[in-house]
Amino acid sequence: MTGIAYADFVDTDYQPAPEELVCDFAIEPASGLSMEDAAGRVASESSNGTWAALAVGDDFTDVGATAFEIGDGTIRVAYPETLFEFGNMPQALSCVAGNIMGMKAVDSIRLQDCSWPADLARSFRGPQFGSAVKEAFLDAEDRPALATVPKPKVGLSTKRHAEIGYEAWTGGIDLLKDDENLTDQSFNSFADRVTESFEMRDRAEEETGDRKDYLVNITADVETMKERADFVADQGGNFVMVDVITTGWGAVQSVREHTEKRGLAIHAHRAMHAAFDRLSHHGVSMRVLAQIARLTGVDHIHTGTANLGKLENEDTAGINEWLQSDLHGMNDVLPVASGGLHPGTVEPLLDALGTDLIVQAGGGIHGHPDGTHAGAKALRQAVDAYMAGKSVTEAGESHDELGRALEEWGAETPI
Repeated sequence: MTGIAYADFVDTDYQPAPEELVCDFAIEPASGLSMEDAAGRVASESSNGTWAALAVGDDFTDVGATAFEIGDGTIRVAYPETLFEFGNMPQALSCVAGNIMGMKAVDSIRLQDCSWPADLARSFRGPQFGSAVKEAFLDAEDRPALATVPKPKVGLSTKRHAEIGYEAWTGGIDLLKDDENLTDQSFNSFADRVTESFEMRDRAEEETGDRKDYLVNITADVETMKERADFVADQGGNFVMVDVITTGWGAVQSVREHTEKRGLAIHAHRAMHAAFDRLSHHGVSMRVLAQIARLTGVDHIHTGTANLGKLENEDTAGINEWLQSDLHGMNDVLPVASGGLHPGTVEPLLDALGTDLIVQAGGGIHGHPDGTHAGAKALRQAVDAYMAGKSVTEAGESHDELGRALEEWGAETPI
C-alpha cells in the first residue's frame, strides 16, 4: 500500500512524455499557500487526487498529473494519456478545466495554453474543410472572404432579411450570416428564412457570376441541429453556423459527425466566450477555446480583430497562427475577424492579420449612407485595393461607395 498526497503531484525534475497533454496555467495561490502548494493541488484535483492522503493497492492505475514547471505566477502540468477518454472533449475539459476553477487553494486560475499530443488530437475529427472553403464553395481563393450579418441582427422580417442578403451579395459580399441570437423566432422563422434567402442567393449568383452562400444558424438541441443542417443542405447550402460555447463541445462533436454526411462546413460563433476568457487572470483563454474548436471540427471561428473593432481581444494574430499551423496533419481553421469593422479598418486589419481569413462587417456595411448595396461595394473595394497594393484612401478617390464610407467613418473603430 502506498499513500497519495499533494506533494506527490509535483516534480520539477519531471520530463513530460510525448504522449502527455501539457497545460499551461496562470495561478494566484490562496493566502498562506506557496506556488508549489497550489501547483500540487491543481495537478491533484484535475487527475486522481483529493484533499485527504489516500492508500491504494495493486488494483490502482496511476493516472496522476504532474506539475513539472513552477514559475512566477505560472505552472505547467502534464497529464498522462490514460486519464482521457479519446474523442471525448467534455471529459477532457472536465479534467483540465473542471473543479480546479473553483478551488479554494487558488484565488484565481487561468488555463492559458495546451500542447496536444498526436494520438489524443487525432482521436477528434477536426475540421472537414478548414480554409479550403474559400476555394471549394466560394470564389475567394486569393483574397479574404467577405461576410455580413443583416442589421438589426434580430427583428427583421423574413422578407427584409432575404432582401438585405441579395443587396449584400450583389454588392460583392460572399457570405450572408445569421447572428448568434437569430434561430427560429416568430418574426423570422427558420424554414422561411432559409428558403427565401437561398432563393435570393441563387438570383445573386446568376447576376454576378460568382458563388455565394449563407451561414445559417442552426443552434439548438442536438437533434434539432441535425434536422436544420439537413434542411440547409436540401436547399443547396454549404454552411451551417453553431454557437459553439452555448451549445457545448459534445454537441459540436455530434454536429460535426452529422455534417460530414451532408458535406457541410461549420461556422463557429463564439458567443459567451468572454465569460471564460475576458479576465486575464482567471478562466480559459481564447487560445484554448480556439484549440478545442479546431479539434472538435469547426471550419471557421471568430477570433477577434487585433483590437481594431468593438470587442475586447487577446492575441488574435497568435491564435490565428495556431489555427493555421500544422497539428498532426489535421486540417486548419479559417479565422473570422468581426465586430465593429468597416471599410476604413480594412488596411490595418489585413496588415495585422494577413489575408487568409474571413472579414465580417455588419453595421460597417448596412450603416453606409447609401445603404447596404453601396456598403457591400465599399468593403469589397477596400479589400480589392489592398490586394492590388493600393491604399484604401487612394482607392476611395476613384470609387464613390468607398469614398463615402471613408467620409462617414474614416479609420475610427467603434466602442
